[in-house]
Order: sequence, then C-alpha cells, then structure tokens
Amino acid sequence: MRVRGVAYVALAALALAGARPAWSQARTLDFGQAVELALHQNPDLGAVQAQVAQARAGVAQARGARLPRVSASLGATRTNDALNAFGLKLAQRGATFNDFGAGQFNPALPGVLGVAPTNLNYPAPVNDFSSRLEAQLPLYTGGKLQGYLRQAHAMLLAAQAGDRAARQQIIDQVLQAYDGVWTARAYEQVAAKALRAAQSQLSMVDNLYRQGVVLKSDLLAARVNLENVRIQQQQAADLEAQAMDGLHVVLGLPLDQPVELAAPVHVPMPEGSAASWIATAQADNPRLAALGEQVAAAGAGVDVARADLYPQVGAMARFETHDPNPGFSAHSYTVGVQLSWNLFDGGVTRQAVDQAAAAREALQLKLRSAREQLGMQVQDAARKASLASSQISGRELAVSQAEEAERIVEQRYANGVGTLLELQGAQAMLDKARADLVLARSQETTQRAALLLALGRLDPDSLSTR
Repeated sequence: MRVRGVAYVALAALALAGARPAWSQARTLDFGQAVELALHQNPDLGAVQAQVAQARAGVAQARGARLPRVSASLGATRTNDALNAFGLKLAQRGATFNDFGAGQFNPALPGVLGVAPTNLNYPAPVNDFSSRLEAQLPLYTGGKLQGYLRQAHAMLLAAQAGDRAARQQIIDQVLQAYDGVWTARAYEQVAAKALRAAQSQLSMVDNLYRQGVVLKSDLLAARVNLENVRIQQQQAADLEAQAMDGLHVVLGLPLDQPVELAAPVHVPMPEGSAASWIATAQADNPRLAALGEQVAAAGAGVDVARADLYPQVGAMARFETHDPNPGFSAHSYTVGVQLSWNLFDGGVTRQAVDQAAAAREALQLKLRSAREQLGMQVQDAARKASLASSQISGRELAVSQAEEAERIVEQRYANGVGTLLELQGAQAMLDKARADLVLARSQETTQRAALLLALGRLDPDSLSTR
C-alpha cells in the first residue's frame, strides 16, 4: 500500500474544506464514482483547466493579430494655438485668405513683406468636433505572426496534455487510497484469523492444563499470546481507519462522513512486451507529450525573435471628419503602405534569437532525459508487477503449506508430543504467510497502476472490480 505524505494530506484537507458535499447517510461508492468525485473536487485540476482556457485564449489572440485592426474615435477640441488652429480650419475646409492676414497686406507700403499677420499668429479660438475610422493590416512581419500562432497552438496542446496528466495522476491517487482501504481490511481479516487461532489455542491449553497434561507456564504463555494478538488486531483496525481517512482526503470528503466501498478494483496487466510498452509510453504519456509541445512552442519562439531581423510591411486606411460644430461636415481619407526595417540595434535582436534558441535546446535536452527516464520507469514497473504476480502464486502455496503445518503441530501438541513454542511458531508462520499474500496483492495493484500511468492509459474504464 502506498504511503501518503503528511504534507499532501494536510494541504489537500485545507484546500477542499470549503467545497465538501455532505450526506446525511453513508454513501456506497464504487471506484468509478470515487474517481468522478475526486476529479470534481480537486483544486489542482481546476488550476490546470484554467491554464487550458488561458492557452485557448492565446490561440484566439494570435489568430486575431493576423486580421485588420479597426479603431474608431470621437474628439472635441478648442484651441488658439497658431499652428493647430490653422490646421483645424484646413481640416474643416474653412480656411480663408483673411486667416493669412490678407487684410493687413498693402503692396504700396514699404516693407510690407515684413509685417506679421495678426490673424495668422494670434488666431481666435477654434472649435473642432472630429471623428476617425482607421484600419491597419499587417502585410508582412517576417514570420512573427505565424510564429505567435504556432507558439500559442503548441502551448494549448501542452496545456491539454497537462490536463490529461493531472487527471491520470488523480486517478492513481484515488486507486491507491481505494485499494489501500481494501488492503487494510485484508490485514484485519488476517488479524481476525490469528485472534480466533489464539483463542482456540488458549482453550486447548486450558483443557490440557486442567487434565494435568501441560504445565501452568504453557497456560500463561497462551494467555500472553492472546493479548499480543489482540494488540495486533487493534493495530490492523487502526490501519484500516487511517486508510479510510486518506481516502476521504483524496475524495475531498469530511473525515466524519460515512462511506461504504463497493467491490475492490482489479488492475489488468496490459498486453505487449517491454519494448512495445516503452514505445507506447513515449508516444502516449501525457507528461511527455506536454514537454514535447513546450519544445515546439520554444521553436516557434525562435522564429518570433528572428522575425525582427526582417522588414515589416503594413497597410493603413483612415477616414476622418472635422466640424466647428457637432457634426460630420468635412470629410477626408488617407491610405498608405509603410515598410520599416531595423538595420542596426547593437546586436539586441541577434542576442534575443540566441537566447530563444538556447531555451529551446534546454527543453530538448529535458525532453530527451524525460524519455529515457520514462523508459526506465516502464521497465521498473513492469518488472515489479511481474514479480508481484509471481509472488502471489508462491505465497498462496505458502499459506496452504503453513495451514497444514499448523494443523499437524497442533495435533502433536494435543497428543503431548509437541511444545507450545512449536505451536505458536507454526501459527506465527501462518500469520506471516497470510500477511505476505495480502502485501503481494497490494503490490501487484500498485505496480500495474504505475505501469498504466507511465503508458498514459490509467483510466477507470480500463479497470474492473473483483
């Protein structure tokens, strides 16, 4: 049974305290329902889904950057600034010769060309009510907009893969907690059998003592053994309670909420060989897929940075109106194309490209390492799962052999040809064999789940009850 960290339990309990459902009676949950409840309650999954939504918005934003940008504006101005006042009159189609100071111009006067026209230099305040509708369209960006789109799309795929990985991780946590309860209950059954055996031994020793066949020391030893077994039974009960508390935390339920579990879960061994499993894991593992998409996004980031080395071309169209009163009387339009090229920036752009390329290389190396580690993880889980399955068969035989040995030793003791120490030793071996069988079954479930998790195939629909 996988042991949960105290910190994880505490943090999960605090995070889920405000969103826990309450039932008035005990609820029976099968594994699929438990997974659904955990996925609904888990705050980490909500954060991952928010990242997916953020990535989708990024894709839409990158697509929108390739479309024309249209803006509209309205304005009102009053000014006596000489330059602006004359310019506004021109925009309103209202400029006159008098605005140039024509009334002060007299060719007959000497030095008339040196006279400063009052109306031009000190104009009366001018009112202007303007409106503008403008559209801008990027024609060529050196691949920057296409790079932004590829980058955003890759980040969306990475976020979606991260969501799948988070879901499978939660499923694994539920599986470990769910199976942990059944494993603890199996230990309780082992302890219950040991208690019945100790009680039967005490009864047999007491009868033999009354008949004068055995010494009082045997009777005292049998009583001590019974008390020890009772302590072990309490420890098994505490283990089951602890496992149930862990399941409550994973599901986001109050610790005092009664829950009944349906049938135990059976994790099947996937078909194939170690080589095929590694290939499948490297193709389907969502965490590896997310990292691969991050590499793709970093590659697009290199193209974005390199785009600043090339010219940028854009088109513009603008329609304006100007009026001394609220209205749209004077119309004008402007259309044009502009090319700009950063010819020298002190190497800033080149360094930005190198920086983006280095970031991509770091992620590529991280991806390579993750692929190798995933292969090792698959092989390790496969070996351990196979070993646990083999151990189950051997330990089932060990239980049968220990039961027969305990029966024979008990008969020998009852016939006065064996010792109590031999009988208790045989019972201890039987208890250990039963406990080892429970552990092997738990390890088989854990390792098979680890293998499916590495393969990216841990899904409630692929599991069955037993």
